[in-house]
Amino acid sequence: MAELLPLIGFVFLGLFSPGPNVILLTASGARFGFKRTIPHILGVAIGVGITAGITGLGIGALLAVVPMLTALLKIVASLWILWMAVILWRADPAKTNSRARPFSFIEAILFQWINPKVWAVAMSATAYVATLPAMDQAMTLGVMFSTLNLGVCLFWTMAGALLSYLLTNPVAWQIFLRIMAIGLVGFSALIFI
Repeated sequence: MAELLPLIGFVFLGLFSPGPNVILLTASGARFGFKRTIPHILGVAIGVGITAGITGLGIGALLAVVPMLTALLKIVASLWILWMAVILWRADPAKTNSRARPFSFIEAILFQWINPKVWAVAMSATAYVATLPAMDQAMTLGVMFSTLNLGVCLFWTMAGALLSYLLTNPVAWQIFLRIMAIGLVGFSALIFI
């Protein structure tokens, strides 16, 4: 267990720091409440584990050596994140919109496949398990990422849900949602750095 402590610290800090999942879960917790965001939370936790596990099987190495595949992933990720920023920017919680809802379980899992932050953290984390056989790398990374990220997702969603108590008027909501949207735009730009 002691040999896993550096990996645990690295993965926790990598997933806890702001990125698309943190921004989206915080905004969803604030807009839709903790309970309605649970499928999103579970999808992120499982999707991150799958992505990390696949990275341990060598997909991360493939991305590192095939620049065209990496460029395509960055473009798709950037466009999707920008689209979510537009949705947050235009959102008006004061108006009831029957189409407004948190990510579904499946949508949250699928988003991890193009989430550049998850790929970057997972590829970097492989250095901590490089001496293990590929299947052990995949299992260690998958379980570690899912377990730690579940706690991270719960924290940020609860923070958003609690923050909603401070957002008592339409102007406060608009400012909050626009700050979240700007955060997504900033992250979308960082993909290419």
